[in-house]
Amino acid sequence: MQRKISKLHICFIAITLLAGLSVHAGQLLVTQDEMFESNNADSGLRPRSFDVKDAPVINLVYPKLPGVVNSPTSIELKFSPNLPSTIKVETFRALYGTFQIDITSRILGVTNVSQDGIKVKEANLPKGKHRIQLKIEDSEGRMGSRWMEFAVE
Repeated sequence: MQRKISKLHICFIAITLLAGLSVHAGQLLVTQDEMFESNNADSGLRPRSFDVKDAPVINLVYPKLPGVVNSPTSIELKFSPNLPSTIKVETFRALYGTFQIDITSRILGVTNVSQDGIKVKEANLPKGKHRIQLKIEDSEGRMGSRWMEFAVE
């Protein structure tokens, strides 16, 4: 039985390999190809979202959205657990676009996650539309998440 390899399979393999790379100062958090493929893909699935009762809240402090975002840009997130629970910093995840590319290691390559949140001084992103899902869990096992959608001009 002969197996066909489609362009989508090749893109998926390339994206998987790129997702493991760490980001150093000046490197892009996501590549232009990842952005393009993610923005143009139709997964066929439509996410259902619901709030988990008492889950931690992820607040976007900066950039101020909606609004113009330039690259590089600062990104600041604040985590708000429902007391007495605490944030489990090791559970932070950042998933990019339709393909949910895990860019967590790229972010952790330039900053640290704390109980309070995250501050990225200079996030380099290509011009275009971006969509990132952010997730964090608390000590009670409740997962909080939010989407961050913006366009870089």
